[in-house]
Amino acid sequence: MSTLRLQTGMTLLEVMVALFIFAMAGTAVMKAATEHLSSVGDIEEVTFATWVASNRLNQIKLTSKWPPENNEKGTIEMADRTWYWQQNVKKTNDKGLRQIEVKVGLDESYQSSVTSVVSYVSQPEV
Repeated sequence: MSTLRLQTGMTLLEVMVALFIFAMAGTAVMKAATEHLSSVGDIEEVTFATWVASNRLNQIKLTSKWPPENNEKGTIEMADRTWYWQQNVKKTNDKGLRQIEVKVGLDESYQSSVTSVVSYVSQPEV
């Protein structure tokens, strides 16, 4: 009498196909995680640069000098980095109002900026 044996388990081909599928899925997950971490770093950079610009605008608003200095540049330390800011003052249609744009970046030559913030200041009352 012959007994039939049922084979249980997977063939080599099935194992290789399963490994290929897991490898592709793992690659996709790693790519997504890398892109996410990169975007988190960019968001952090923009956030700190915006804080630097806001701090500079608040310094300008606290001074009583009119009109504010144009094309002034400076640096500030924040989050273990040196941030370079540059302000540009423009006249508006209202003689008692000035537009101030503060550009902030990590480049000492001011060639590229991380962010730019615009605000308006009014002439202080005498």
